[in-house]
Amino acid sequence: MEKFDLIVIGAGPGGYPAAIRAAQLGASVAIVEREVPGGTCLNWGCIPTKTLIASAEFADQFRHAETLGFKAAAPQIDYPALIRRKNEVVAQLSGGVASLLKANGVKWFHGTASFLTRNQINVANGSINTVLEAAHTIIATGSTSTMPGFLPRHSRVVESRSFLDLTRLPASVIILGGGVIGCEFACLLARLGVQVTLVEMLSDILLILDEDVRRELRQVFEKKLKIRILTGAPLTDITASDEGVSGKAGDQTVSAELMLVAIGRRPVTAELNLAGIGIQTTPAGHIPVDAQGRTRAATVFAVGDVNGGPQFAHAATRQGVIIAENLFAKSRTAFDSLVPSCIFTDPEVGCVGLTEAQAKEQNRAIKVGKFTFAHLGKALASGHPGGFVKWIADAATDRLLGAQAVGSHATELIAEATLAIRGEYTAQELGRTIHSHPTLSEAWMEAAHALHGTCVHAPPRRS
Repeated sequence: MEKFDLIVIGAGPGGYPAAIRAAQLGASVAIVEREVPGGTCLNWGCIPTKTLIASAEFADQFRHAETLGFKAAAPQIDYPALIRRKNEVVAQLSGGVASLLKANGVKWFHGTASFLTRNQINVANGSINTVLEAAHTIIATGSTSTMPGFLPRHSRVVESRSFLDLTRLPASVIILGGGVIGCEFACLLARLGVQVTLVEMLSDILLILDEDVRRELRQVFEKKLKIRILTGAPLTDITASDEGVSGKAGDQTVSAELMLVAIGRRPVTAELNLAGIGIQTTPAGHIPVDAQGRTRAATVFAVGDVNGGPQFAHAATRQGVIIAENLFAKSRTAFDSLVPSCIFTDPEVGCVGLTEAQAKEQNRAIKVGKFTFAHLGKALASGHPGGFVKWIADAATDRLLGAQAVGSHATELIAEATLAIRGEYTAQELGRTIHSHPTLSEAWMEAAHALHGTCVHAPPRRS
């Protein structure tokens, strides 16, 4: 039986950084993974979808080339070629993770892990079982797509991972679920010429965002991308056959060649034997942890989607690194509460910190400063004048509490807002910080000025 200082279960964005950081700090580390390096994010989530989105963006730019002074024929989409490129990008990055683990002396074990005791783990690989022992264990098994029982089991009803394996682009798709995954796929497919119907049983898509951001998104979805959006009623009477899929949303009948199910994800914990070491999961299947990721079993930690925190790869990575440093560098760092989120729709969305809706729920006095890209030179010059950024600040102290951006490159722009909020900047300080011209990031400076009514590049507020 091999012994280690740390065993990490799962080689996704929460697991492999934790393993590497622990090894950098001198720990002997093993990592157990039943599939391939990189986990869901790299192989069947973030990276493959963003690779396809990049191709779809190029097709969209080609289609609207005349607005920038070029005449070009409509692009012919070679979807199998897009899939090959996606697979090549994934393979390169997954191979890179494997190389990094090896270079840092992390020992790889392929198989399914389950706890024998709090410090002993069995790794099952076919008929071969290997028992490992460690002083500490990090669970980083992630999550998988939810496929509820009311849906018909048919090849034309797929979740995101299965969809990414398709080599033929369907002519029409029903997307069930108006959250982040559903909306990203809706935009991706619409840009590639697919007829998309998006069904969300709640009152609107992406309810995690403020109303003005959602309104901007929905306008582009429906007017530019021609996405049919049905909200406020569940999809019922669902049938699937070799001819296609159909159902009813309220009084609307919908049908398509394929259905993509994007109604949430559930944590992967079933095979870990957590009950055997005294860990009870929540009703949703998550592993409860404290502010430093420790479970009820003192030597066992959990990071990422599996612990019920923010479902972002970057959050899982940070959590994994924090645990490694707390264990082997004797730090006492808690998990970060400020986590930015990025949505790769058309237009993109970035947000961090407090939203206006949350401030209202908390009865908190705030000030809001907003600046539209239509008043920004770089946005107009690049042909992307839609959208805006906005700051939310404490009304008494002027301290920045939250930010949202919707528009071109919003997923890149949100990093500045995250740093400003983390650094406890005031809107006045941010507004006095010189931003290069002409850039999209100037929008943050302008929005900070707008919060105080001193913005010189936007019409004055109405009294």
